[in-house]
Amino acid sequence: MALHAFWKGYLKLSLVTCPVALIPATSDREKIRFHTLNRKTGNRVVSRYVDEETGRAADEGEEAKGYARGENDYLVLEDEELESVRLESARTIDIEGFAPAESIDWIWYDTPFYLVPDDPVGEEAYCVIRDAMAAKRTLGVSRLVLHRRERAVVLSPRDRGVVLWTLRYGEEVRDPSAMFSGVRASGFDPELLNLIEKLIEERKASWSPDMVRDPVQERLADIIAEKKKGAPRAAARPREGERAPNNVVNIMDALRRSVKEEGKTRKPPKR
Repeated sequence: MALHAFWKGYLKLSLVTCPVALIPATSDREKIRFHTLNRKTGNRVVSRYVDEETGRAADEGEEAKGYARGENDYLVLEDEELESVRLESARTIDIEGFAPAESIDWIWYDTPFYLVPDDPVGEEAYCVIRDAMAAKRTLGVSRLVLHRRERAVVLSPRDRGVVLWTLRYGEEVRDPSAMFSGVRASGFDPELLNLIEKLIEERKASWSPDMVRDPVQERLADIIAEKKKGAPRAAARPREGERAPNNVVNIMDALRRSVKEEGKTRKPPKR
């Protein structure tokens, strides 16, 4: 099934231009979703904007964007004023520069999209840009307007295509040094490190999507299927309460026991 492109425009590098389309690389459509209903009537409940002071529902067209400059004090921005800051990059991904692929830390990456050629005539230019970035192990740096907001983006060659990642803004990423400044850097027993490495080696496996399967969604699907057949309401599972694990008095002994147990329970790899 062909996926619908929610954005179409042009990829541009100097004087080279080619039509492209942007398709979300991830989807949550497969997740089970619920509607809020009126239990008495069975009808859906809709949400509306309500005036905080009067309690009256706001009519369509009465809503406005407001910037809080104090308590209960807002500066209203009109649609024309918001439109005036719209940038020219709404329909063109103009590659402004390139950066080494390993130079951008993962924490800056936000949302992935597949950038695909949108015209057979421009496909050659698309492929040449893709292969050149792959050969030089670089990422293309650009900007793009998505949802009326300018985003910094990077283009990454992948397989026969290009992945476009939106990046987080600088103020959105907290400084890790402030978070970890109180954590001890060294001074532990080297044998502890060796035991942890053994545990890692025992549990290491090649990546598979099964590693991040969602058991809650699977169980919900089962419950819905059972209810469609007229099955009685599923009983709630008893909760034992979340208790903190017992304090480990001797971490060395605990790690040794863990490594020993892993060796007993670990199944041999399939050949």
